Amino acid sequence: METAALRWQEGALLVLDQRRLPAEQAWLRCTTAEAVADAIRSMAVRGAPAIGLAAAYGMVLGAEDPGRAAELLAATRPTAANLRWALNRARDALRAPVAAGAGEEEEPDPARILLDHATRLHDEQLDADRRLAALGAELLEPGDRVLTHCNAGALATGGYGTAGGVLRVAWERGRLGSVWVDETRPLLQGARLTAWELGRLGIPYRLVADAGAGALMARGLVDRVVVGADRVAANGDVANKLGTYPLAVLAARHDIPFLVAAPVSTIDPATPDGAAIPIEERDAGELLGSTAPPGAHALNLAFDVTPAELVTAVVTEAGVLERPYGPAIGTLVAGRA
Repeated sequence: METAALRWQEGALLVLDQRRLPAEQAWLRCTTAEAVADAIRSMAVRGAPAIGLAAAYGMVLGAEDPGRAAELLAATRPTAANLRWALNRARDALRAPVAAGAGEEEEPDPARILLDHATRLHDEQLDADRRLAALGAELLEPGDRVLTHCNAGALATGGYGTAGGVLRVAWERGRLGSVWVDETRPLLQGARLTAWELGRLGIPYRLVADAGAGALMARGLVDRVVVGADRVAANGDVANKLGTYPLAVLAARHDIPFLVAAPVSTIDPATPDGAAIPIEERDAGELLGSTAPPGAHALNLAFDVTPAELVTAVVTEAGVLERPYGPAIGTLVAGRA
């Protein structure tokens, strides 16, 4: 069963409000760049590829002042590489007609150019997801019990899913036994979203507390870890949802392959290493909730960085990258350029 995180309809961007899943499937109708920015910032739409697509459609809605729209959208979430990648491509699309020397009688329509760009990006993302998923599924063995963290399915990409897509194809091909799903606190993207997606696909899963992953590995109940990414640095360091780094350390301790599934748009060759990746700090209220005592303080980091040496492979739609990641990423980027 297909799941769409967003769609363009009658001049507006419709966003499936992921804050209300799985209890309710409600759609937000965004008609301005400001509304799209709010949907990204509040995590109504989330997942690095999906927020990149949302930003591309947000540029359409802000076509009267694309510079302001781009600035507004870029400021929403700092860690994911796809957001700025999509905005940079939108700027390139706007410059292309000028560079081509459009005739005076055919004044370029920025909104039409930007909508064509966003639609093309959406189609490309779906294609990339499917190719990535097929490559990643080949790295699993029949009966594998896979642990995953956060949500990297169709909800996170606007297409088919990255890590979630790998699990989907592996299940269809008989290369997956079951999935362990981390809750992923404090917003429970695993318990709410990944569990919902896997259930709709008929893939067997069980939830586990974030702190329980080590116990599962020690008992020999995990064969592989498969996660997504929000940014991959030039040296192969990976930023992903907070809690990913401890999983990689535990996987290394127990000799379990740790696989990262991410489209090429998530790779940022301009970021040399993980130390240079900006880490988003979200409202402490998300962490404190209603359980902490009055006056309590919290540090609510949204992401952490997994060093490249702990990553077994990075699966992209253009191929599977292995250590040393610096040369592999350099070759990939140069080839696609």
